[in-house]
Amino acid sequence: MISGRSWFAEALCTFALVFFGPLSIIVSSTMFGDSLNLEGLLIISLAHGGAIGLMVYAFGHVSGAHINPAVTIPMMITKRISIVNGIGYIVFQCIGAIIAAFTLKAIFPVLGAKVNFGTQGGPSDLLGNSAMSGFALELVFTFFLVTVIFMTAVHKKAPAGMYGLVIGGMIFLLHLVGIPLTGASMNPARTLGPALASGYWDFHWIYWAGPIIGGIIAGLIMHYVFVKKAETSTA
Repeated sequence: MISGRSWFAEALCTFALVFFGPLSIIVSSTMFGDSLNLEGLLIISLAHGGAIGLMVYAFGHVSGAHINPAVTIPMMITKRISIVNGIGYIVFQCIGAIIAAFTLKAIFPVLGAKVNFGTQGGPSDLLGNSAMSGFALELVFTFFLVTVIFMTAVHKKAPAGMYGLVIGGMIFLLHLVGIPLTGASMNPARTLGPALASGYWDFHWIYWAGPIIGGIIAGLIMHYVFVKKAETSTA
């Protein structure tokens, strides 16, 4: 059954992520300079984690608050959402991300352009600018993000009411360690919106392939090893 309300919720949630996340990058760059430092890293990580955690609590009961094609695709594969609704989720996630990025472009045309409106810049010098290393890290990062989602928001025996805090905390952790390495996307929609607004497409493919593959692997393992068994035992 198609749920337009859920699609709209996904657009709102993704708008929040792609507005407040890149906005924190713009603010950090303006306050602390263009080079990444501890203050900026903490602000950016907290903004992304906070946006996700709060939206999960606000809209989790409406759409599940996937906010990410790399989350929706494993949910489709494990039949937790229909193919039609899953496609709707992904389309509206991308729409929300694009509108958010162009909203930032309208408000901060100069300051935002300095940081490509929050677009991830590809694998850093710490990785030798290796696309394969960046791809591998985005895969691993998203594997653990989707693992946390399945084990806290999907698993029947997960502690009630903790999923938003845990998922937001995982996003914070992944940004804390991932920003200096790949820019920490774990979300194709998060990268797509700012890329369209900025025209910066370098290494763009790693932010689709890595998260989607990592999410699918995590979703299948969590579903068949942990979640399905719990559902069967409580049936």
